Amino acid sequence: MNKIGLLRQMIAKSNYIVFFGGAGVSTESDIPDFRSESGLYHAKMQYRHTPEEMLGANFFNRHPETFYRYYKENILHLNAEPNDAHLALVELEKAGKLKAIVTQNIDGLHQKAGSKVVVELHGSVYKNYCIKCGRKYNVDYVEQSLGIPICHICESIVRPDVVLYGEALNEIVVKQAINYIENADMLIVGGTSLVVYPAASLIGHFKGENLVLINKSSTGLDGQADLVINESIGKVLKQAVDNL
Repeated sequence: MNKIGLLRQMIAKSNYIVFFGGAGVSTESDIPDFRSESGLYHAKMQYRHTPEEMLGANFFNRHPETFYRYYKENILHLNAEPNDAHLALVELEKAGKLKAIVTQNIDGLHQKAGSKVVVELHGSVYKNYCIKCGRKYNVDYVEQSLGIPICHICESIVRPDVVLYGEALNEIVVKQAINYIENADMLIVGGTSLVVYPAASLIGHFKGENLVLINKSSTGLDGQADLVINESIGKVLKQAVDNL
């Protein structure tokens, strides 16, 4: 039996699947990641700082105008559409197999595809708030603002509700993710090299039967997985759930 066939067999036997995904899930929607050859780290630098520096909490506080210039040009991809991976996960959820998606991505593509239960470890570009009064703003307000988006009420800075470098993950969100992973009988990890911590450490809470890793390159957990597939995650998931 080939690997896709084995994956289909695992899915058929499982009743509580959790999907844990990273940037590789969205690269097939033409959203660049950070560390691949075509990622943001290797792109021609138009700034004097690295992407990691500019997306840090300290940089946001000190240089909000430069932060937002970079953020709008490189992080907001509001015209991106869900790819085969996102759509396959929707079908898996509709079949009653997939109970939750735990994602490191902030692009909202899982919800755009139609997934209902999505735990966003690093927040979402679609949620924004005033750092002083807490008033909420949608992503269009941020995107269309000239320079730094300013609150209508108190004239303070509006920031994206995302976890910047140097900030801790939301404890409530982390507990929610851990709860899903601990209860899963199958964990599919896809599109992540598992090098971003503490998010990657959540995999250690899995106690179920089948751990599956789908990523174009190898990861540090390949040796612990029951199945490793080094191919396009969209291609793999589409074949795996076809006619499920």
